[in-house]
Order: sequence, then C-alpha cells, then structure tokens
Amino acid sequence: MSIVKIENVRVLDPINKTDSVQTVYLENGKLLASQPDQSQITDNIDGQGKWLMPTMVDLCARLREPGQQQHGTLKSEGKAARENGILHVFTPPDSQPIVQDNGALIHGLVEKAKLDGGIHLQVIGAQTQGLNGKQPANMAGLKKGGCTSVSNAYATFEDDDVVLRTLEYAAGLDMTVVFYPEEHQIAKDGCVHEGFIASRQGLPMIPALAETIAIAKYLLMIEVTGVRAHFGLLSCGASVELIQNAKAKGLPVTADVAMHQLHLTEQLIDGFNSLAHVRPPLRAEQDKELLRQGVKDGVIDAICTHHEPLSGSAKLAPFAETLPGITAFDTYVSFGAQLVKEGLFEPLEWVEKVTLAPARVANMTQRWEKEFGWVLVDPDLEWTVSKDSIISQGKNTPLINHTMTGKVIHTFAA
Repeated sequence: MSIVKIENVRVLDPINKTDSVQTVYLENGKLLASQPDQSQITDNIDGQGKWLMPTMVDLCARLREPGQQQHGTLKSEGKAARENGILHVFTPPDSQPIVQDNGALIHGLVEKAKLDGGIHLQVIGAQTQGLNGKQPANMAGLKKGGCTSVSNAYATFEDDDVVLRTLEYAAGLDMTVVFYPEEHQIAKDGCVHEGFIASRQGLPMIPALAETIAIAKYLLMIEVTGVRAHFGLLSCGASVELIQNAKAKGLPVTADVAMHQLHLTEQLIDGFNSLAHVRPPLRAEQDKELLRQGVKDGVIDAICTHHEPLSGSAKLAPFAETLPGITAFDTYVSFGAQLVKEGLFEPLEWVEKVTLAPARVANMTQRWEKEFGWVLVDPDLEWTVSKDSIISQGKNTPLINHTMTGKVIHTFAA
C-alpha cells in the first residue's frame, strides 16, 4: 500500500463545490475518506501555496496517431497530457489515414492510448464515410465501438442535405454532433484573421463571417432535427451571441473555446510568424475579450487545449503553406493560472471549466468521477517555455522563450 500525504494544500473540488486548505491522503490517485495509519504513508508533500484539483478533461486534441507519427504518438502525447494533469482526451476524426469511421478500429486506438500513454482516449467518430461529406458513416457501429459523438471535423459536406441526414441519424442514436464551424466557401484557402495585419502581409484571410454563418446555419438544422450538438473551438466574439441566443431558445447546444484564443491574438502573426498559424485563426483583441466574457458567463461551457503537435519542418515553409497548429498541453495550466491572476476567475471557477464542465458536455460525468485522479499545481512556479521544457513531441508554439507562471508538479492517478 502506497499512500501520499499532502499537508496544507488548497483543495479545489468542483464536484462538491469546496475550496479549502486541508491535509489530504491519496492512494492510487484517490482521496482517502479517513486518516490512514502513519506507517502506510510513503511520501509527505508540503502543499503550502499549492492547489489540488481533479485531473482535466480535454474536448479537443490531436495526438497524431495513427498515420502522423512524425508529429506525435499516443505514447509521447499521452505522456505530455498525463504529466500536465489531463487524463481524458477527446480527439477529432481527421487522422491520416481516417479510421474513425470504423467502430472496430476505434477500440484498438483507445486501448493503445491507455497502454502507451496512460490516458483515457475518447474518439469522436466520423460523421460521413471517410469524411467524404457524401454518405453518412455507420454511426450505429461507431456507437457500438464506444463513440458517443461524431463530427466531420473541417472536411466539407457535398451539400446541406447530407448534413441534415447525418443529424437525423445521430439524433436517432442519441449521439452528439460536434461542429468546428467554418463555411468553406467563405474561408476558402485563408489562413489568418481578416484584418490590417493580414492585409499588410498579403496573407489569405478567414473572416469571422466564415464561422458565424456556419453556426447560424447549423443552429437552424439543430432546431429542426433536435440533435444534441456541440460547437468546438469558437474564435469570434459574434459567435458567443449566437450560442447565447440558441441556449435561450432551449436548443440542446454546448460550446468550447481553445485556451490560446483567450490569450493570444492576431498580433502574433506579424512578421509571418508561422508558429502562430492555427485554425481557426487567432482573432482580434475584441474577439479575445468577448470569448473570455462568454466563458465567464457560462455561454461557452468549457475550455479545451486544441493541442496540435507538429514536427519542426511543418512550420518552415512560407506562412500560408505551413501546417496550422499549436502544441498546447504544456502551457494549458499556466494559461489557466494566468486567467485567475488576471481576475477573470476564482480558482474553483477555472477548475470547473477544465474538469467537470467538459465532462458534462461529453455526457460522461459519472465515468469521469470514477476514473479521475488529482493534480498538484504550483500556481506561482515560474518556468521558461523551451524545446527542452515542453514534454510533447511537438515544440510548435509562439511562446518559445517566454516565461510563464503556474505548473503541474504532480499527477496522482491510477
């Protein structure tokens, strides 16, 4: 029996809504209800000034396996997630090759993620066969394989009739449809936010309208079909109002935002900085502030990492030709601690947005409560983002050489 004692630690528990300094005992990642025999304690930790919170649930991260192991593997990215306090990870269905339209193959991915990376992988199934946008995928088979949601990721649909048919199919199976809203005819080959900086640099742009038109269209379809839907990776301030209105009407919709959209803006693309190339693009300062307010007010339900590790060569081409993506597991908690320091959230509020709230969005609250461990965070620990300090195989972040505050110092989980 191995028991860890943590003294004088601030326990942030969103399930019981408690925020208090305690001395706690952990065994295999679980809090003990009573004080054990002192002879059973194998480790003593001074928790003064530190936070103890549940392990996190990430609604969107690309782990790059299968097919893109040059960027990351289930082993490397699973380790990065776990050591940064993230135990449950949802991954979109756009791997290369696409296997998320086959329920039998998905079970193997989940098992491999647990064995190789020590995480609970939740695979979002393909909405159409091979993400071709033409024929609905075998959603019944996907559900049997363990999927609770489907998405077409950023792949286009042949027409809106296909969308409607897949929504009706998903509704009949009580599955969630995940939208990463982008109207392809407007976004086209754009890669950055439509604004002065993009215009000055001559980069192809993705206007906010590409996101908001897609949301508005899908909301009308959701209202007709009654399907449960989740809008992931919101980037525009105007999108918050659309989701707010939909919720006010009683539509079964939820939403999330990537952590970097609450901190970073289009200013970072100045000088053709390809490390700031992400999809959806970094938007304007006003968008950032409206997204923050949307999370604060609960219109946006949860915060995700949108972790997308990439090899160094993926960012070496001219900006528009580089692959979009930011490695995000390693900076996730630091950015969260920054939101607390800036006064947007109380610590327990932020913890809820990255633990219980995304578990509720994914309809896995009971499972999460059975499987989660605990994370010890030092909110005042300063560290420098570098290729050595990033655990992920991907080192692609515009934050290289930046000093950040806040770090996971231990993950306790079975």
